[in-house]
Amino acid sequence: LFAFIIGDFLNSGSTYFRQSQEKVLTINGEAVNIQDYQLQIDEMADMYKMQLGTNNLSEEYYTSIQQSVYQTLIQDAILNTEMEKLGMTVNSDELFELIQGENISPMILQNAMFANPETGQFDKVSLLNFLKAIDDDNIALYPPEQQGQLLQAQGYWLFMEKNIKRQRAEEKYTSLLAKAISANKLDALSEFEGTKETVDFTYAMQAFSTVDDADITVNKSEIEKIYNQRKESYKQEDTRVVKYIAVDIVPSSEDYDQVKNTIESLKPEFESAENIADVVNEYSDVQYINAFFSENAFDAEMKQFAVSANAGEIYGPVFENDTYRMFKLVDKTVGPDSAFVSHIMLTGMTEAEMTALADSLVDVLKKGANFGELASEYSRDQSSSNNGELGWFTEALAVRTLNEDFKDVVFSAKLNDISVVKSMYGTHLVKVTERTKNVTKYKVADIEMTVTPSSKTYSDIYNSLNQFISTNNTIAKWDEKASEEGYNLLSDVPVVVSDQMLGLIQNTRQVIRWIFQSEKGQLSDIFEADNKFIVAAVQGSLPEGYRSLASVEQELRTVVLNKKKGEKIVQELKAKNLNTIDSYAAAMNTNVDSVKFVNFATSRITGIGQEPVINGLLATTPVNQLSEPFVGNNGVYVIKPYNVNNEEKVYNEETVVNGINAVNTYTYGFQAIQSLIDNAKIIDNRIRFY
Repeated sequence: LFAFIIGDFLNSGSTYFRQSQEKVLTINGEAVNIQDYQLQIDEMADMYKMQLGTNNLSEEYYTSIQQSVYQTLIQDAILNTEMEKLGMTVNSDELFELIQGENISPMILQNAMFANPETGQFDKVSLLNFLKAIDDDNIALYPPEQQGQLLQAQGYWLFMEKNIKRQRAEEKYTSLLAKAISANKLDALSEFEGTKETVDFTYAMQAFSTVDDADITVNKSEIEKIYNQRKESYKQEDTRVVKYIAVDIVPSSEDYDQVKNTIESLKPEFESAENIADVVNEYSDVQYINAFFSENAFDAEMKQFAVSANAGEIYGPVFENDTYRMFKLVDKTVGPDSAFVSHIMLTGMTEAEMTALADSLVDVLKKGANFGELASEYSRDQSSSNNGELGWFTEALAVRTLNEDFKDVVFSAKLNDISVVKSMYGTHLVKVTERTKNVTKYKVADIEMTVTPSSKTYSDIYNSLNQFISTNNTIAKWDEKASEEGYNLLSDVPVVVSDQMLGLIQNTRQVIRWIFQSEKGQLSDIFEADNKFIVAAVQGSLPEGYRSLASVEQELRTVVLNKKKGEKIVQELKAKNLNTIDSYAAAMNTNVDSVKFVNFATSRITGIGQEPVINGLLATTPVNQLSEPFVGNNGVYVIKPYNVNNEEKVYNEETVVNGINAVNTYTYGFQAIQSLIDNAKIIDNRIRFY
């Protein structure tokens, strides 16, 4: 019996510990497992890929996505809890209204996918065509290669729909809070009076730095007092303090010589090759494009060469920005730089079926059928919603978009004729309606070879750093020997668990993970990130809570010091019984300056910055009356208003109240949700996984 019970316990326990290890985040006791977290990251990544038209995202994008998902999960969990308490929901009728009704969500209205290409404005027909295309029943009708694209579009839409619902929920909740604190007529009148009147004034200022630090005494109790007053601003996360060395992985002089010798040895072959594309594509970092370019498409150096060279002439090699380049003018011609193209794309059927349909469509078009109407009916790409119009193409863009056959048709077919082009996507009926005027164009072959560290250079840099950390295997030895060995050692660097970079070095999350899994005094192995080798050492840790008085003492000492300096300056100025702004300026050893159009609501005063004491005094000091000297954030001031500007405004209580409430809706809503987040119990375990 005991064996049965303990066996059952151990099995349950293993499940418990596995589930615990899978928790990436806990919000007020509710856990989010790593699978759900990663799924949401993947959904957002797919959305970005579709918006950007790419299959790959940079490390920076993924880092931003991970952080965005983390913040969204927290906000959703907290907001959902609050809305459940209030019985608030976003129902299906509301969601339909936001998607297809009279009050469409800004997320849809501002999406370029649903804009009319001619006006740039939202086009409901484009939206409905998109929704029709991604309908599950319709997707099954398309060939496999297009089904993948449509499923991706469907995922994109579901992600957008989820965010529309989330945004609506937040609006309802924050609107409820804002309406509980509505502005009244006194608020409106105060707001109106405060903005219609501005003041012009002169001032003189004496900086704190004019008083020597040695003349001021700061007591420990004074620092402690201001620390206690400001303690809430010194909250800190669990923090590690580290040292690290970062070594750039850069080419050696031998690497530069090797690339230089290689490109120079290619010159005879580059000059005599019958198929220039083979030479370029084999050796160059950029592929050859068999197309003519106008001079405006070239950088300055290639342009200078192309416009002055004869066909067959070679320029280079030349070196710039770690790259050797060599050009050859293959040919030059005169012709239009761009052409405006429409097409009907046929796909989703057999080759024979596409050929037969293309022939039929060409026949009806020759008899006068409307190209745009046929494109809307038969074309199987997004241009169908715009009468088949693809837009303007250069030769290079035509090659990159489809192929060289497409390029040849675009720049050689008669205007308004119908040409048939085959591509990897299907069969295209192509129509060119307009071309730009003729210009001189150039076909240039460009070999580019960027110098990168060779495997030997890579190994040499790695081995040297490895030798250093093997020999100097303590933090004390790093401090003693790093500079001597030519390494730059950065010390006292604070790192928190949510950091994505070590200092300013990109893609160093792996180093951050090591730091939080290591003990004080521990030295890392060599990491590689951002074309650097990195080694780190843990100096110590700062626990979650409040920064210690010792860690902020110098900062607070300066605050107390400046306050006392200000009081000393004020006392000395008052003792002189000065009565003009010029005499104060002379005593301060400064000049009189002036500022116009300042009121109580001005956040930053031109030439001065944030000085709320000035804003307050301007509201109460009569025109042409000199203030007494007073202490500000940056020094000691005296001010003298000399003019009051009253803007001619008609007071409309309802308009002002609505304006205040609109600001409050955002302010109170944001502050309320942020307050709930600040007070939530959040356990962030992302460091285990990312």
